[in-house]
Amino acid sequence: MTSTLPHNILSFVHYLLSQHLKSGDYVADCTAGNGNDTLFLAQRVGQTGCVWAFDIQEMAIHNTRQRLNNADLLAPVQLILDGHQNIDQYIHQPLDAVMFNLGYLPQSDKTCTTTANHSVLAMKKSLNLLRPNGLLTVVLYGGHSTGSDECLAVEALARQCKQQQVDILRYQFANRPKSAPYALIFRKISDEIVFS
Repeated sequence: MTSTLPHNILSFVHYLLSQHLKSGDYVADCTAGNGNDTLFLAQRVGQTGCVWAFDIQEMAIHNTRQRLNNADLLAPVQLILDGHQNIDQYIHQPLDAVMFNLGYLPQSDKTCTTTANHSVLAMKKSLNLLRPNGLLTVVLYGGHSTGSDECLAVEALARQCKQQQVDILRYQFANRPKSAPYALIFRKISDEIVFS
């Protein structure tokens, strides 16, 4: 008998979002990277939905465009060469979901990473762009110094969120090192989120 339990953190996030999203939804991938999450989102929302995908590296945008072209799913995606902290300059309508997969671009310059300040700012803006019941997912990597700082900053942001405004779920494996990747899932409850 095959288990349906997701075998890693990102597959759990994809599983959760696949239950949540439908054709025609509006979503954002705040860390396009090599395009895996962008492609997943485009498949979920289809040609009638929209995906905004952000990255600061031209190589990431190129890789994502190529992956989407190969799957014939470039049409519903807007690729944006800019930092995710500027999300509100590009998106002005309510979103159904936002994904963050923090860290650095695999097989690339490991010194070019997402940063705590930019990621937290982007998450705050994204939470207020979400519709009620919208999901924000963030995969965190504490195994390098910048990632460790991001984990602390995102955890601090989570503690600022009032439970009447946001539900927050942590998903991590209990028998892996503390530095192993884990996910936080934010489900928006109220129309506007006020951070304490």
